[in-house]
Amino acid sequence: MLQITISKPLHHILARLTGEHRTDVALELATKDLLRLKLKEVEERIRDFESRYGMQFTEFKQAWNADTIPNKYSYEVEHDYWEWETAVEDEKKYRQMLDELL
Repeated sequence: MLQITISKPLHHILARLTGEHRTDVALELATKDLLRLKLKEVEERIRDFESRYGMQFTEFKQAWNADTIPNKYSYEVEHDYWEWETAVEDEKKYRQMLDELL
């Protein structure tokens, strides 16, 4: 078992946030909540891109590789590609982390 040492103010905040006074349990609960929040945020970013381009990232990437995306090399479109790809990877990462805790 890992020994956890945290400051008293942090312990009080964790206890108030989670309703749990045991530090190990409070940290796990807070971590799950943070992962759910991050997942929700990244899902919203993905939905915004899907709405903007009318497709999912896998389709967008295929169209990108086939040179059928208009203004492919404009700053806005290229930036969207990288941001969207990052959001998709972050979603996978957050889901995997959450699955490890559940």
